Amino acid sequence: MARAYYENKVKTFLREDTHAILGTLTANNTFSLEELQRNAWIAEISILKRELAIFETGHIFFEYTIPRIGNRIDAVFIYQGIIFLLEFKIGETTYKKDAINQITDYALDLKDFHKESHEVMLVPILIASEAISKQQTFSLLKEGITNVWLCNSTTIHKTVLDVLSKIPHTSLNPLQWMNSSYHPTPTIIEAAQNLYRTHSVQDISRSDATAINLSRTTAAIDTIIEKAKRTGDKAICFITGVPGAGKTLAGLNIAVDRQHVAEDEHAVFLSGNGPLVDVLQEALARDQQQREKVAKTEALRKAKEFIQNIHHFRDDVLSTREAPIEKVILYDEAQRAWTQNALAHFMKRKKGKSDFALSEPRFLLSVMERHTDWAVIICLIGGGQEINTGEAGLSEWFHSLKGYFPHWKIYVSDQITESEYSNGTPVETLLSGLNAHIVQELHLAVSLRSFRSENMAHFVKALLDFNIVTAKCLYADLLPRYPIYLTRSLDIAKHWVKKHAQGTQRYGIIASSGAKRLKTCGIWVQSKIDATQWFLNPADDVRASSFLEDTATEFDIQGLELDWSIVCWDANMRVQNNEFDYFSFKGSRWTRIHKDEDRRYLKNAYRVLLTRARQGFILFVPYGDEKDATRQPAFYDGIYQYLKQIGIVELYEHQNAI
Repeated sequence: MARAYYENKVKTFLREDTHAILGTLTANNTFSLEELQRNAWIAEISILKRELAIFETGHIFFEYTIPRIGNRIDAVFIYQGIIFLLEFKIGETTYKKDAINQITDYALDLKDFHKESHEVMLVPILIASEAISKQQTFSLLKEGITNVWLCNSTTIHKTVLDVLSKIPHTSLNPLQWMNSSYHPTPTIIEAAQNLYRTHSVQDISRSDATAINLSRTTAAIDTIIEKAKRTGDKAICFITGVPGAGKTLAGLNIAVDRQHVAEDEHAVFLSGNGPLVDVLQEALARDQQQREKVAKTEALRKAKEFIQNIHHFRDDVLSTREAPIEKVILYDEAQRAWTQNALAHFMKRKKGKSDFALSEPRFLLSVMERHTDWAVIICLIGGGQEINTGEAGLSEWFHSLKGYFPHWKIYVSDQITESEYSNGTPVETLLSGLNAHIVQELHLAVSLRSFRSENMAHFVKALLDFNIVTAKCLYADLLPRYPIYLTRSLDIAKHWVKKHAQGTQRYGIIASSGAKRLKTCGIWVQSKIDATQWFLNPADDVRASSFLEDTATEFDIQGLELDWSIVCWDANMRVQNNEFDYFSFKGSRWTRIHKDEDRRYLKNAYRVLLTRARQGFILFVPYGDEKDATRQPAFYDGIYQYLKQIGIVELYEHQNAI
C-alpha cells in the first residue's frame, strides 16, 4: 500500500483537475468512502490550490500514513527542505485542544521514529477552516519541531512564509522522505490495538540489527508450534527479556498470528496481572467501538475472548475434566504464577475448595496435558519481576516439569542463566533430566519501552544492586537521550513532567505499595486506582494519570507504561551502611524485613517502578520531618545522597526543570 494516497509536485497539483485528484484519493482509500470524507477532500484540495499557488516549487502529499498509530496526516507540504504537516478541520470555527494534540502527536511520532524526519524541521499546522486568524510568534516545541501553528483557510500561505523567514532552507528529496524507513516503538496499548486490527508486528515494532527482535522471536515460536503439531508432542517455551523488551507485545503478536495461521488452535493470551488485562480489554473495546461503530458491550466481549485473566481461565477448566478448546496458551509474566500454598489459600478463600494441592505451573501443565495429541504453553518471563508473596518464580515451572511432566519438550534461551531469571540457580540444575533445547531467539535483549536508550535496564539493575561505578557510567550515557532527574519537591516533579509531555503523552505518579509514609505528601498508595480510567482517560479527567492526583503502585503498573513518570521513593527501601535496607510499615512504625524472599519482592517493586517510563522520569525523595518518628530525615537523606553519588542531577527550582 502506498504511504500516501496522493503525491505530486506542487506545480503539477495546481494544474491538475480536482476530480482527477479526488479519483486518485478514492482509488487508494482502503476503507468505504463516506460523503463527509469526500466533501472534506474536495474542500482541502480547493483550499490548497489557492494557498499554495504562490509557491513555484515544492511537493504535496495527501493522506500520509503513520503506521504506528494507524492514522493519516491530511496533507504534507515539503518546501525548501522544511516539512509542513497540515491537519484540516473543515467547517470548524475554533482551534480545539484535541486537534492541537492530534497534530502534535503526528509531529512527535515522525521526529522520533521516521528516519528522514530526524534531521529536518517539522512544522505542524492546524487548519480550522472557519476560525478567526491568530497572531503567533515563532517558537520550538522541541528540537526540530516548531510550535503548532493555527490557521484558517486563508492564512496558510502567510504562515508558511513566516516560518520560511525564520528557518534556514535545506534540500530534501520528497519521495525519499515519503518512503523513509519507519521504526516505531509503540506503547503496549497501541500495540495491542494495532495487532487486534490484524496489523503485523513489523508495522509496529522497531527494526534493530543489533538485537533479537520481535519478528525473529515470533518466527522461532511458530517453528516450535508447527513441529509440535507434526510430531504430536507437548512443548513449553520460555521467552525472557529485560524490562520493556516487548515480551507482552511478543505474546500478543503470537496470539494474533496463530489465530490467523490456524483458527482452530484458539490461541489465547493469559495474564494474572488484573490491571494489565482490564486496561488492554478496555483499550481494545474502546478502539473497536470508535472505529467500527459497534456496541461497547459487543466490543468488550470480543476483547475478553482474545485476552483473558488467568483466574477466569482456571475457573472454567476446573468445571470439567475435558481438554480445553485452546491448544496454544501464552502466559504473560509467568514468573508470577502462584506457589501451591498461595493457590490453595486462594481456592479455599474464594472458591471454598480446601483440598487444592497444585501450584499454578503444575496446574496449567496438567490442564494442557489433557490433550491427547499436541499442545504448547508459551511463558513470558520478566527478570526480577516477582513482586508479591506467593509468586513462584521460574524454578517452580522446572520443578513441576521435572516431577510430573518430564516428557514435555522445553525451549529456553541461553540467557535463562541470568540471576534475575533463575535466582542464582545454575542452569544445569534447572534443566537437569529434562528434554531441553536452547533457542537464542527466545530472549529479547533490547528495551523497546525506553527507545531512546538501550542501557536503561542495565542502569536500573546497577542502581538496585548498589553498583555505584556502573550505575554512574550508565547514567552519564543515558542523560542526553533519556532524562532522569532528582528532586525533593513534589511540586517541582509535577512541573517537570507537565513541561516535558507533549500532545497526548501520558505522565503520572507512581510509588511502591509499601510507601505508606508518603501520605503526608499527598501520595496515598492505599487508595486503589481504577486502572482503566488511570491509563486511558484524557488528562483533564480527575481519574487519569496525567491529572497527577491518584498514585499507581507496582501492582497497578507492572506490564504497562507511561511516557513520563514521577517515581516516589519512601523509607521502606533506604540506604544504610552503603547498602539498601528493607522495611515495611505496620501499625504505627517501620519494621525491618529479614526474609530474603520478602526483601527481593521489595527490590523488584522498585525495579518495576524505575522501568515504567518510555521517555524519562524524575525521582522524588522527600525531606522527612524531625518531629515525626516515622519520617525522620535520616531515613530519606541516605537515599538522596546515594542517588546524588550516582550522578543523578537534582532540580531545585521550576526554572531548572530542564
